Amino acid sequence: MNEPQREDEEVLAGGGVHHVVRVGPTVRRPPGPSTRTVHALLAHLRSAGFTAAPRAHGFDADGREILDFVPGEVGNYPLTDAVRSDEALRAVGVLLREYHDATVGFTPEPDADWYFSPREPAEVICHGDVAPYNCVFRDGTPVALIDFDTAHPGPRVWDLAYAAYRFVPLTDPGNTDFTLPVPEQARRLRLLADAYRLGVRDRAALAPTARERLDHLVRHMHEQADAGNTAFARHIADGHDHLYRTDAAHIVRHEATLTAALTQDAPAR
Repeated sequence: MNEPQREDEEVLAGGGVHHVVRVGPTVRRPPGPSTRTVHALLAHLRSAGFTAAPRAHGFDADGREILDFVPGEVGNYPLTDAVRSDEALRAVGVLLREYHDATVGFTPEPDADWYFSPREPAEVICHGDVAPYNCVFRDGTPVALIDFDTAHPGPRVWDLAYAAYRFVPLTDPGNTDFTLPVPEQARRLRLLADAYRLGVRDRAALAPTARERLDHLVRHMHEQADAGNTAFARHIADGHDHLYRTDAAHIVRHEATLTAALTQDAPAR
C-alpha cells in the first residue's frame, strides 16, 4: 500500500522495501528495531573521520528517522558504463576498506539490535548490502555509502564478498542486470581485492563466501516472506530467489578460476 505523498516530500527510488522520501536536505525513512544502533554507528563513523556516510538527526514528528541527503546519483539498474568501469570498482574497494577500518573502534550497547545476527569473527561492522543501489556516485565515482539498515558485526570478507557479487559482478550469463565472461569476472575480482588490500587468507575464502552470502540472502527472503513481509514476497514472486540461486551455482562452478586469479602472486598482508 502506497503512503500519501506530501507537497514538500519527494519519493526516492530504492529497493522497494521501504518508503523513503526527501525533505529538503534530509531523507526520512520508517525506523526499525536496529535504527538506534545504526544511528550510534553513524555518529561513531563521523567521529572517526569517515565522512562518506550520512549523519543521523534523530526522528521527526511522524516517528521517521532523519538522515542527511547525500547529493549525487545512486547506482540503480540498468547500470551506467561509468558505474561498471574498472575505476568505479577500484574506488568501491577503497571506500569499503576505509569504512571497515573506521568501524573497528565502535562499541555497541550491550542490548544493541542488529538487522542480521552478528557473525564471527566480528572484525568490523559490516554494511550488509554494499551494492550500486546503496552507493552515491558523482562523475562515475562512488563517494558515499547509504542505507545502513542491514549493518551487523562480522568478518571483512563477508561484506566484501557481497560487494564483489554486485560490482564485479559474479553473475551467471543468464542474469540480465549485468554479466561478463568468467575470465573478465576473475580479472575484476582481483582488482577489487587489491583495491581493498585483502589478505591472502581472505582471498582464498572470497569466492565461496560470495556463494554463502547468496544462500543467506535467499533464506532471509523466504523467512521474511513467510512472516508476512509483502516486499520480500513480491521479490520472490518476481523470481529474485531463483536468480540468486543461479548466480550462486555459477560461483561454485567457477570457484577455482576465481580463486586462482585472487591468490596468484598476491601480496602478503
